[in-house]
Amino acid sequence: MADLGDWRASLTASERYDNIQRITTRGDAASLAQSAFDVENGAYTSASSRDEYERLCQISVVEPASEAIAPDTTLSSKANDTSPGIRIGQYTDCHYVDSGVTAEVYRCKDRALKVIVETHNIEPHNPAREAKILTLLKKPCIPLIETFYDQEQRFVLAFPYMPLTLATLLETGKPLSDSLIRRLFTDLFEALSQIHAQGIIHRDVKPSALLLASPSGPAFLSDFGTAWHPTLSTAAEPPDNKILDIGTGPYRAPEALFGNKAYGTAVDMWGAGAMLAECCRRPHSKPLFESRAVHEDGNQLGLILSIFKTIGSPTRESWPEAAHFRTPPFDMYRAFERREWHEVLPEVAPEWRQLVAELVKFDSGRATAEQVSVCRAQKFRTIANMQTLARLVGLTAYVRSVAPGEMIPLAWGVSPLVSGLAGSPMRSAEKARCRGGGLEDPALD
Repeated sequence: MADLGDWRASLTASERYDNIQRITTRGDAASLAQSAFDVENGAYTSASSRDEYERLCQISVVEPASEAIAPDTTLSSKANDTSPGIRIGQYTDCHYVDSGVTAEVYRCKDRALKVIVETHNIEPHNPAREAKILTLLKKPCIPLIETFYDQEQRFVLAFPYMPLTLATLLETGKPLSDSLIRRLFTDLFEALSQIHAQGIIHRDVKPSALLLASPSGPAFLSDFGTAWHPTLSTAAEPPDNKILDIGTGPYRAPEALFGNKAYGTAVDMWGAGAMLAECCRRPHSKPLFESRAVHEDGNQLGLILSIFKTIGSPTRESWPEAAHFRTPPFDMYRAFERREWHEVLPEVAPEWRQLVAELVKFDSGRATAEQVSVCRAQKFRTIANMQTLARLVGLTAYVRSVAPGEMIPLAWGVSPLVSGLAGSPMRSAEKARCRGGGLEDPALD
């Protein structure tokens, strides 16, 4: 029998599901403005024993939490270091942090231990494949320190412990500064550029997958449990027959929602764009789209309708490739008029808004991570480079009209003063790199 410190090991997935169903039946989730899954998961996370967990799941009315926002100094992880620690392999005094579909996460000092508790692979979840993919990556992807089997023969992945996630910052309700957004998304796009260059699709880009070493960064891309690799994944998922149940809530890309099993790395860029929009909104962060919890009926339809209401319905002209999807998005839903991005995000700075527009678009010709990473690099300081980035975000005409010495309000921190740079040539290698990312512009010649 598991001891008090390891009571979760005795709790089966079916027992947790039964509790979720009971909470749904009683209507507790509605009274809390939460999903039944959130209520049950809150009990699972906060309880220190099986009895306490069951008691929390039985509570019908819970006092609402205070609306006061905690100061930054109180930001911390979910790790309960005051609870009895357990042993996981060679690691002692390990404290529970969180859980997912197939794994539980524990903290042991400066290590995070991802313990696989599901004994059968539930595609696209495959821990062994996840470990192999992680060995191919480098920072700012989260580094894998080691893998091992613990005393219960559970597969464990060990990582550096990161106390925060982008989701943690967003949950405070406080707006993120432009400089912080720039730092965090620079890391995110560099990580995506790295994995996409290897043909890897992350498939679950979301705020909780971006780990932070501190409230100011740096950031590390994590959660590769459902990632697709062009050689490691093809036995289970051929390139043109990938699993569609990917992504999380409001960050899911529309091509997967409409049955395109041949989707590519662009699904990650949609998720990154939705995250960027959420971070830039004022006065408080707010998801760009609305999505019910995955356990609730109609969650996928609700997300589709939210996307259409927010940016307008696609047409055969604006999304021609969708005509070949398993479920084309035309003529089956009420048509919503296309909305301009200044209407969708009126409070967001124009430079961020333009970048979101290049990422959150129906057709898969979204800006790539490589394009974004190349064009924001500090070393590209010439007018030609300014025009290249501007072309990506739709500001070419403006930049061409800028006089030497004027300020160019580009979000990515490319040198804002162009004095003395007019007419300076871009080196051949820099031209090749931008063109290698798919960018063409007469300004390069």
